[in-house]
Amino acid sequence: MNPFDLTGNLAVVTGASRGIGAGLALALAQAGADVIGVSRRGSEHTAAAVRSLGRTYVGIEADLAAKGAASHLSARFDEIGAVDILVNNAGIANRNPAEHHTDDQWDEVIAVDLSAPFALARAVGTGMLERGRGKIVFIASMNSFQGGRNVVSYTAAKSGVTGIVHALANEWAGRGVGVNAIAPGYIETELTSGSHRDPQRREAFQARIPAGRWGSPADLGGAVVFLSSAASDYVHGAVLPVDGGWLVR
Repeated sequence: MNPFDLTGNLAVVTGASRGIGAGLALALAQAGADVIGVSRRGSEHTAAAVRSLGRTYVGIEADLAAKGAASHLSARFDEIGAVDILVNNAGIANRNPAEHHTDDQWDEVIAVDLSAPFALARAVGTGMLERGRGKIVFIASMNSFQGGRNVVSYTAAKSGVTGIVHALANEWAGRGVGVNAIAPGYIETELTSGSHRDPQRREAFQARIPAGRWGSPADLGGAVVFLSSAASDYVHGAVLPVDGGWLVR
């Protein structure tokens, strides 16, 4: 058997309409999984890409910052089927110097990037624990290891994500549920557009990346398939950097 084969698995990917989320959904579909894509707006492009591979795709529009969103989504998932894989990818960043970072900016980022991923993991993980199997992959960040600049709420949230991963792994590893994270490096997406579209900033970041280039969403595909598959059955509580070598520079 191919330990990376996800045929017959149902995967949920949040933030699936574009960027990293769209890339992760496509990678899981390429490995054989059917996909539920959760996003604030429609995900027609992702749906078409997944279906072109012969896999099913169900798109659900939701605001993850809304209270009760996780419970509502979990009920929707149950109508479709038992979730085997949950990829907590959706995230936002409010850029502002810390002394000007407002309470509203803080609350919004913490709600979407930290509270919602935990609530979804709890809701979906309950079913996984009952079945004795499942994989949960959080998307962390370089800011899980570093402070960053002008993104204090994002850094706090992504640091918290690694704590959730470690805590859930301690509780759930012996009950058949794998919980891990991917920490993307500098990936060309809308979230990082301020840096990669500015020639000086782009070159400054790229000069530090040993691989010599920015990443693309497709560069994260192998990691998400690995952490979602039987190939990672003895991997628990890991935070896997996919960063072109940024952290070792």
